[in-house]
Amino acid sequence: MNFDFPTILVAATFVTGLIWAMDALIWAPKRKRAATALGAGGEAVETGEIESTLKEPTLVEYAKSFFPVILAVLLLRSFLIEPFRIPSGSMMPTLLVGDFILVNKYKYGIRLPVLNKKVYELGEPERGDVVVFRFPKDPSVDYIKRVVGVPGDRVVYRDKTLLVNGEKIAQIPQGTYIGMGSGLSMSGADLRREDLTGVKHDILVVPKIRGVSSDVVVPEGHYFVMGDNRDNSNDSRYWGFVPEGNLVGKAFMIWMNWDSAADGVGWGRIGDSIH
Repeated sequence: MNFDFPTILVAATFVTGLIWAMDALIWAPKRKRAATALGAGGEAVETGEIESTLKEPTLVEYAKSFFPVILAVLLLRSFLIEPFRIPSGSMMPTLLVGDFILVNKYKYGIRLPVLNKKVYELGEPERGDVVVFRFPKDPSVDYIKRVVGVPGDRVVYRDKTLLVNGEKIAQIPQGTYIGMGSGLSMSGADLRREDLTGVKHDILVVPKIRGVSSDVVVPEGHYFVMGDNRDNSNDSRYWGFVPEGNLVGKAFMIWMNWDSAADGVGWGRIGDSIH
């Protein structure tokens, strides 16, 4: 089951904030008036009875305690940085199964939570960016891939080679890849260093797999994306372009790695930048 966490956060912020506001505007003044009337009644009144009258209901106490925390998480997650976990090997060797990454949410503009409507333009994806986006076929699922084609580009992928606007993207052999943990099955693949118009990154290629060819022109407002694990990635070659409105942000750092199929925490990957 996929939980719509942004909607839950917005709802929780609204409910706790509403309870706090209702208490400040209506319920707290009523409690004070009741306590004042109790003290001016002309009869002996225990101090504890007045304190009990002034005491905030438990619901209000919880709302006032949680509202600032929930609001801070909502603002941080919606407009600044959001964490994600890598569940598959489609971006190997750049990202491994079990990597926990941070995504810059404002790199490509400020968007309203839940509505995903851009309200402030800040920038656009460039070739080579590793981006998180809502899968066009099922927007409830987040995908992560590398941008290889921006609006107006002609992207050709044939015989394991990428061409952008007629320019062959260089691939320098780096030897044979040795996988570990959940990525053990990729051992033996060709490790290549690709220079995507100035952005150098490693990719994996399996020569014995024929692969899918592609020859397209990227339409306005869309992006062509591919996984760095070229023969094991469900990407634009199969389902088409990523609309600009589906972008979530740019991945920029690995803050944790946990692979139960390996030795647990991958200490050497913590803090690595994503290129």
